Amino acid sequence: MPIYVQRILELIKRYPGVIALLGFISGIGSFMLVDRQESLASWIAVVMLASWVWLMLENSFTKLFSRMFKRDIPPLLLRYATQMIHQESLFFVLPFFFITTTWNSGQLVFTGLLALAGLISIVDPLYYKWLAPRRWLFLALHTLTLFAAMLTALPIILHLTTAQSYKLALGTAMLLSFPSLASSFPIAHWRRGVMLVVMTLAVGASGWLLRSWVPPATLWLTDVAISTEMDNVNRTPGKKLKEVTTTQVRGTGLYAYTAINAPRGLNERIYHVWQFNGKEVDRIALDIHGGRKEGYRAWTHKQNLPENPAGRWQVRVLTEDGQVIGVLRFNVTDPGQGAEQAARTK
Repeated sequence: MPIYVQRILELIKRYPGVIALLGFISGIGSFMLVDRQESLASWIAVVMLASWVWLMLENSFTKLFSRMFKRDIPPLLLRYATQMIHQESLFFVLPFFFITTTWNSGQLVFTGLLALAGLISIVDPLYYKWLAPRRWLFLALHTLTLFAAMLTALPIILHLTTAQSYKLALGTAMLLSFPSLASSFPIAHWRRGVMLVVMTLAVGASGWLLRSWVPPATLWLTDVAISTEMDNVNRTPGKKLKEVTTTQVRGTGLYAYTAINAPRGLNERIYHVWQFNGKEVDRIALDIHGGRKEGYRAWTHKQNLPENPAGRWQVRVLTEDGQVIGVLRFNVTDPGQGAEQAARTK
């Protein structure tokens, strides 16, 4: 092994957190560049996906290298390269998922798994002594990381919608999960092969059914409001309210206002799903366009309210596939009921 390569490996081994720190800094930088609509963010995402292509075709590339140059790539170098890509990828995507996660929902689980994977990738005893020997677990981390990287990169590079990106990323994760399962459960009989196919489909079905638990990595709310009035000319809401009376809502109805940040060039359909006491009462589609620094401003106006609208209300902001961008919560109170209760206590 060349001396300079050995020195680099020794430095990486001595300071494993440096690679993770560089990945986190590049993730923050890319996040800020996406927010400001700079094309450099696309190049950062392209580099991330290119590194994953190399990782997936690692065996083919190393054989080609050996055939062409009559020299093997040191296994230690490959091992650290794999760890570096995991670190760089995880800490690249984490800033996006931290800002887009709705923390009081199932999305906490997905982002928490990514954070745990990031921690494992920078702690050598965990990565090499606990994770790496368990091939199925190692490939599971590999698949999870690629899934998150694709969710983040595809809308930036190809301007795919969140729904399209999710389907493509999930399909790729299913394909990668098959060799992962096959390495843990060797195909010795056709029944074992059928079982592996069923297990792979189960992975895909689980990812689809739990899609609301996955934050939309490149969409986030920059401003929200519930109001009884709206300035259509300036596209701004009136006074932001957390509590509204039945008299107010019967008079003017309610506006749900959201400003959503999206990458430049991205056209996305979202939904305002109005819920009353936990039940959906309306679903209104909105088309948003990326590229505005302060977010694309859109609102819905609800006038067809229940006969007695007093209670707990939510407006869930969802992607076309049901991923949660954010939730607006407010209460509608009935002054008349309060007066009746007060009179009874006298």
